[in-house]
Amino acid sequence: MAIDTKNFNLLLDQIAEEKGLSREQILETIEQAIAAAYKKDYGKRGQVVKARLNSETGLADFWQVKLVVDDDMIYSQEELEEMSSEGGSASGGKEERMEEGEESDKKVRFNPERHFMVKEARKEFSKVKPGEEVEIPLERNMDYGRIAAQTAKQVILQKIREAERTALGDELKSKEGELISGIVQRVEGRVVLVDLGKVLGAMPREEQVPGEFYRMGQRLKFYVLRVEDTSKGPAVTLSRAYPKFVSRLFKLEVPEIAAETVQIKAIAREPGFRSKVAVVSTDERVDPIGAMVGQRGTRVSAVINELGGEKIDIIEWAEDQETYVGNALSPAKVLQVEAHSKGRAVAVVPEDQLSLAIGKEGQNVRLAAKLTGWKIDIRTPEGTQVDMKEEVEEEAAA
Repeated sequence: MAIDTKNFNLLLDQIAEEKGLSREQILETIEQAIAAAYKKDYGKRGQVVKARLNSETGLADFWQVKLVVDDDMIYSQEELEEMSSEGGSASGGKEERMEEGEESDKKVRFNPERHFMVKEARKEFSKVKPGEEVEIPLERNMDYGRIAAQTAKQVILQKIREAERTALGDELKSKEGELISGIVQRVEGRVVLVDLGKVLGAMPREEQVPGEFYRMGQRLKFYVLRVEDTSKGPAVTLSRAYPKFVSRLFKLEVPEIAAETVQIKAIAREPGFRSKVAVVSTDERVDPIGAMVGQRGTRVSAVINELGGEKIDIIEWAEDQETYVGNALSPAKVLQVEAHSKGRAVAVVPEDQLSLAIGKEGQNVRLAAKLTGWKIDIRTPEGTQVDMKEEVEEEAAA
C-alpha cells in the first residue's frame, strides 16, 4: 500500500510549521515509526530495522541493521556462564569489567538478529571490518495490523515531543547570557516562575533583587543565567541580580556598545541599591560616559527604570590603576591615589568629600574596591586615616 503523496507532503509541511521543526526531522520521525510498525508485524525480536520513505513515490524501503563482530568482541560461553553464576547478566558483567578498567568493555552478547560474524559478513560485504554496521535489505511491506499502527502512532508522538524538546533546548541555549522578556506567572515559595512563551523559567531567591516585588501578569526583562537539559525539557534559570544583567540592558539602549566603539570593562553591583560601571571608548571622537548617559540622560534613565530605581555610577576605565581607582570613587572628588604593594591603595579626598567617598554604610568605597580589584583606604589631606570598619558601623547606627 503506497501513501497518497500529495496529501502526505501537505501534512508534512503543516506539522513541521506547527511544531517549529524542519521537514527532514518530521520525515525522519515517520520513518522510525514505520520501521517500528514493520518490526511489530514482520520482524523478529532483537532486530534493528531501518526504513527510508520516498515522499515522491510514497513507497518505503526497509533494511535490517547488524553490527559486524569478531571473536574478541563477543562473550564466550564460559564468560556468560561465569557471569550467570555470579548473578549478573552480560550487560551487568560488562559494567563490572568497565569499573575494573579491563579492556573487555566493548564485548557484546552475540545475537544473530543483531550481530554478524565478520567471516560470514565478508561473503556479502567483502571490505567490511569488525565494529562496522551493515544493512541487509528486507522485503517491502506496507500493510500493518491495528497493534502495529498503534505502535507507529506512539513512536511518532514520542519522537516529535523529543524533537520539540531538543529544538527548544537548542534555541534557549543560544540565549544563555542574553536578555529575555517574560511574564510573571506565579510565585512558589521563594521561586518566581516566569512564562517565556514555550517554557517556564525559574528565578530563585538568590537571583532576585532585594526589595523588588513580583506580581502575576507583570512583564519584565530577565538575564538567562543557564539552560540545562532535563527529562522534562529544558530548565531555564533566570536572574535580575546578576551584574551582567546591567550590561545587557545598556547594550539594548546604547548603539555604541553594539558597534564596539564603547566597551564595558567591569561592573560591580549591589542589586537593588547601586551599581558601578567602568567604560572605555575605542574611538577618540566618542565620549564613553556621554554615550552611556545619552541626551538628557535618556539612556541611563531607561536602564534605571528597568532596575526599579537602582542608582548607577558610570565611570571611565583607565589603564593606569591609580587613575582608575580615583575614577571608581565617583561621585566623590579624589585629590590623589597612592598605590601600595599587594593591590592596596590609599585615596586622599577633601574633608567635605569624606562621607561621599565612603558612601552609606561604606557602599561607595566597597563597590569601588569590587570594580577595581584593589583594597582601598580613605584619608584626608591632613593625614587622618579612616578606619573603614568603624566608619561603616557608625553609618549603620545613624
